[in-house]
Amino acid sequence: MKSNTKVAATKNFEGVKVAPVKPYDELKRAVLTCLLGEDTYYESGGTVMDRVKALAETVEPEKVAELAMLARNQFKLRHVPLFLVRTLAKRGYKGTGAVLQQIIQRPDEIAEFLAMYWKEGKQSISRQVKKGLSAAFNKFNEYSFGKYNQDNAIKLRDVLFMVHPKAKDKAQQEIFDKIANKTLVYPETWEKLLASGADKKATFEGLMEREELGGLAFLRNLRNMVDAKVDENLLRGYFGKANFSRVLPYRFITAAKYAPRLEDKLEEGMFKAVEGMKKLEGKTLLVIDVSPSMSAMLSSKSEMNRLDAACGLAILARELCENVEIVTFSNDISVLPNRRGFALRDSIAERFRRGNGTQMHLIPAYAKSEGRQFDRTIIITDEESQTPFTYTPEFGELYMINVSVHKHAIGFGNWVRLSGFSEAILTFIEEYENEQRAKSYADGAIAA
Repeated sequence: MKSNTKVAATKNFEGVKVAPVKPYDELKRAVLTCLLGEDTYYESGGTVMDRVKALAETVEPEKVAELAMLARNQFKLRHVPLFLVRTLAKRGYKGTGAVLQQIIQRPDEIAEFLAMYWKEGKQSISRQVKKGLSAAFNKFNEYSFGKYNQDNAIKLRDVLFMVHPKAKDKAQQEIFDKIANKTLVYPETWEKLLASGADKKATFEGLMEREELGGLAFLRNLRNMVDAKVDENLLRGYFGKANFSRVLPYRFITAAKYAPRLEDKLEEGMFKAVEGMKKLEGKTLLVIDVSPSMSAMLSSKSEMNRLDAACGLAILARELCENVEIVTFSNDISVLPNRRGFALRDSIAERFRRGNGTQMHLIPAYAKSEGRQFDRTIIITDEESQTPFTYTPEFGELYMINVSVHKHAIGFGNWVRLSGFSEAILTFIEEYENEQRAKSYADGAIAA
């Protein structure tokens, strides 16, 4: 096949010509912003899934495996990493079992993966898949198995009989025997207690007193607990006990919609995500997209939208910048007060309410106006610009953070492209700049 051919120009959903994107780069952008199967502002969930599948079947399997682990371990996504491993299994990748064992972090994901594996028709389970699922069984205790042993089409017990995991010790074998004999002890989770008709207030207060309510479950249920008139002092005290290590920043913003009296504690939870991280030195221009497409929901079942995700990242980025100037863009550039936490979110939301259009070309003009010069610029956007975007030196190091899964964006240029909703993006920026400084020093030493 002839390879020395001209790549046809393409356009984004706003009709603007954009640069072609390499398959791996497109896959990475789609995966790290993907709530699998959910519709976006411009594309249906099915279309996104088909695109991820096609790209994952094209990109080198080692890169797909690496991306699956990145999505699960650092970006805290659950479904799309399993979906990627499904494509690896179909391709016969020899490292499938090792990757599958690593990304399965809840017992229900064992059966969930097999359901994905058989989505297009039942077939024999490959040796690598058996290896990965078998190893995953040894990662969990009886409490975890009991909590996530759901009555779905494919059950943990079914998978146990199919892959025959070898227990790591006698205690683990006893757990496997209980799964097989249907004698697992089911813990008193909040879902189970409420489903049985238990009193909401007493249920949640009891779980918190026993410190049995996880960080994400705590945030998701703040609305229910406030409605049930759970003691506010108990709620405030639990912020110091809950584990928020796997909670994405925007979850705090959504929780605050229903518990505004607890914003101070929710804010503390967000700030914990950047504790111990080094400040980004110099002057930063932080830019947030407030165009109408940012209103798209992250999920059809979610109350969170792209703007919530952008606000969560903006709040954390603000904390990491030594000297920061904050603006929004839509049909114009709007300078924001240099506020922190939820006050910054309120300023962004106010600009969003009056925004119209996506004029990304205004950002370079602002960056070089009045002699401005930045060490870095961080743009948080869904990349759906109505106008072309051009890099200028006034940006310094330019980071384009995409919080959307859309197929066609503004393309690639002289900037670092990042995707997703996790604070891991900010960790990457710090590490990237450290590497760049080390490289510059080494190049200078060699030249000397």
